Amino acid sequence: MLLPSIWKQTACKVSKGTIVDATLINAPTATKNKSKTRDLDRHQTKKGKQWYFGMKAHIGVDSKTKLIHSVVATPAHVHDSQVLGDLLHGEETRLWGDSAYAGQQSVLKDNDPKVKDYTQVKGSRHRKLTEQDKAKNRHKSKVRAKVEHVFHIM
Repeated sequence: MLLPSIWKQTACKVSKGTIVDATLINAPTATKNKSKTRDLDRHQTKKGKQWYFGMKAHIGVDSKTKLIHSVVATPAHVHDSQVLGDLLHGEETRLWGDSAYAGQQSVLKDNDPKVKDYTQVKGSRHRKLTEQDKAKNRHKSKVRAKVEHVFHIM
């Protein structure tokens, strides 16, 4: 496969760390389009107390340069963790993500057994986060914030 010249120039700049995240792409509801038909690639999902209809963009971003190295578009109802394997470039040694990507060690081991998982630690009603967990999550958020800059540009 021939790669565009711009990709050849930037491919060497991708570091060993990847930040993954997803965002909703809102679209008109099923019957409010020109053809008055339902688009089968779009679905509804609930975020907080708000319902959205559309698709979701999942991206993998280089942790140092903020270069997007992978993008996957799915219907909005697909959970973030379902496409983690598609967002990895295969050379990672570190992975950052929000708590939606927690518990994906089997996907990481399939990709590379040396990958360190820096995803946010989840708390629950039965297991509250300790102060140490909260401090680690704050530190991880400083790196993860770089992916939000990419969404702002998109």
